[in-house]
Amino acid sequence: MRDDQKSTREKHLKLLGKSFPSIDSAATEIINLEAILNLPKGTEHFLTDIHGEYEPFIHVLKNGSGVVKVKIEEVFRNTLLDSEKKSLATLVYYPEQKIEMVEKQFDKMDDWYRVNLYRLIELCRNASSKYTRSKVRKALPEDFRYIIEELLHEQENGIDKHDYYDGIINTIIEVGKAREFIIALSNLIQRLVIDRLHIIGDIYDRGPRPDIIMDTLLNYHSVDIQWGNHDIVWMGAASGHQACIANVLRVSARYNNLDVIEDAYGINLLPLATFAMHAYQDDPCHAFQILDNRKEDYAMGEFELISKMHKAITIIQLKLEYDIITKHPEFEMTHRLLLHKINYEAGTIDLNGQTYPLTDTHFPTINPHQPYELTDEERNVIERLTISFINSDKLQKHVRFLFKCGSMYLKYNSNLLFHGCIPMNEDKTFQEMTIQNKRYKGKKLLDQFEVMAREGYFNQNNLEDKQYGMDIMWYLWCGAKSSLFGKESMTMFERYFLEDKKLMVEKKNAYYKFRDDEEMCNLIFEEFGLDQCESRIVNGHVPVKKKDGESPIKANGKLLVIDGGFSRTYQRKTGIAGYTLIYNSYGLQIVAHEPFESTEKAIALELDILSTRVVVEKILVRKRVRDTDVGLELMDQIDDLKLLLNSYRRGSMKF
Repeated sequence: MRDDQKSTREKHLKLLGKSFPSIDSAATEIINLEAILNLPKGTEHFLTDIHGEYEPFIHVLKNGSGVVKVKIEEVFRNTLLDSEKKSLATLVYYPEQKIEMVEKQFDKMDDWYRVNLYRLIELCRNASSKYTRSKVRKALPEDFRYIIEELLHEQENGIDKHDYYDGIINTIIEVGKAREFIIALSNLIQRLVIDRLHIIGDIYDRGPRPDIIMDTLLNYHSVDIQWGNHDIVWMGAASGHQACIANVLRVSARYNNLDVIEDAYGINLLPLATFAMHAYQDDPCHAFQILDNRKEDYAMGEFELISKMHKAITIIQLKLEYDIITKHPEFEMTHRLLLHKINYEAGTIDLNGQTYPLTDTHFPTINPHQPYELTDEERNVIERLTISFINSDKLQKHVRFLFKCGSMYLKYNSNLLFHGCIPMNEDKTFQEMTIQNKRYKGKKLLDQFEVMAREGYFNQNNLEDKQYGMDIMWYLWCGAKSSLFGKESMTMFERYFLEDKKLMVEKKNAYYKFRDDEEMCNLIFEEFGLDQCESRIVNGHVPVKKKDGESPIKANGKLLVIDGGFSRTYQRKTGIAGYTLIYNSYGLQIVAHEPFESTEKAIALELDILSTRVVVEKILVRKRVRDTDVGLELMDQIDDLKLLLNSYRRGSMKF
């Protein structure tokens, strides 16, 4: 060992010695860590493409994609009726609401409290059995920590303490704490059945309340997020990038979610509304009506106002993108610049050597001679919106969390998680892209995308680097070599202004052509340093059309696509309401979910989401903690502790 390595090792052992200052303390920790290695692997829960659909998301989170029901069946297999099991499951998912409902039905609640306390304790004991007492203790609510710990470690044959445990339950009821205790136990069960949550992108857009989803994730005990294209554009908007801001507002208007912008994030939309009403006052904006098109649900004039705001921000967006595209020829996106190709007198546009009529020819803010120049009013609107986005405390809190717990991809327990694709050519080689005069591809391209995105948000010292990073975030939203977008072009203009559906086709990256190809998967595993025999790719982004017979399991199980239509917009195409993935100590299971009606019905009628499980991989030898990434870290710690122990015993370190 070199002298510098020896010195570093000695410094490390001295630091470790401060935490374990004796032979006994070091030996005890080794014994503890070795024991943890032999515990069953914790359950991982994978979700993707939630798109603001907070109610089904929260329900699936609470029931662990059916894991809670499995636990209830294991514990109460032949001792409870099916109706009792359903009622218990609902109590675990929604304890506060369920108790309120029961209280309206019964004058005396003591017996109900007693029965359900015993059931929840038994269920909780089962859910906690794969964890150390220390880990369970940390998960316990402070107010009830001692009592719950006592009850969880009751032994069935503990006759001597039978009255002791009964006394605890009776006292909890007598002092009026049964309600709080049941809520605490239910929340603890939810926490214990899932060890780690993976969100594989697209929390934002389309659905009604992405902010509620973000608040939920902020308080979740263990979560990582792989950014999606709909997330990165919000991250760019929070950074102050005007084209990203325009995109966020356009999509929000399109799906009638401007109230999220204004009410949830406190961003002032009055400048945009005032400008839109003035600039497009006589324009019906037919191509910009919100997608649900239910006029009866809107107050007088609201429907028309949203359509005008939608068109106003779309035109602003088309203008803003000109500077980005011309400034960055390496983005190769000049095909996206179309305003100068319009014949404003004839109401047509020339594309690919053909002339097409426009469905909307009213452009009061476009100067045909300088079509990409913002008017003074448009510039004022976007500047005021930028200030509002930057100063939204809640949005900034959510985006900082996305950066803290998020990344472009994640390698975890032999699984490679990323939202969209690894950009590939038709010959199965990785696509190259130039970023700041350097060429990147494969893993290095995704690594550089992440570096640039973080520069775009955090860098306050070099405004040029910050601007480039923000431009990269915009590129990740819609660029051809973006691993989050994964298509040659976003045909936004065509969808608004043209009728020919052939022009609206967005050709996917070659990655999607080879998703059933094991060879491509193996190339990606090699690129990311993963074992070809053990590893799997987990994706979202492109919905799996189950109703057409498509399977989420690709390449003989090496690639799993779990976007099945959480977003209501896609459910008619997919035939289901989303896939999720469960990875426990026994293997992997994909869960297909039917549509979720509402939280109210789930509580009142004790309705769970109907789910179908498909076993992807069943492991013959149950996986233990030692077989996981956490296990590898623990084994490194054990090795260090053994070195420390030997140093103590040789006398080379004082204790």
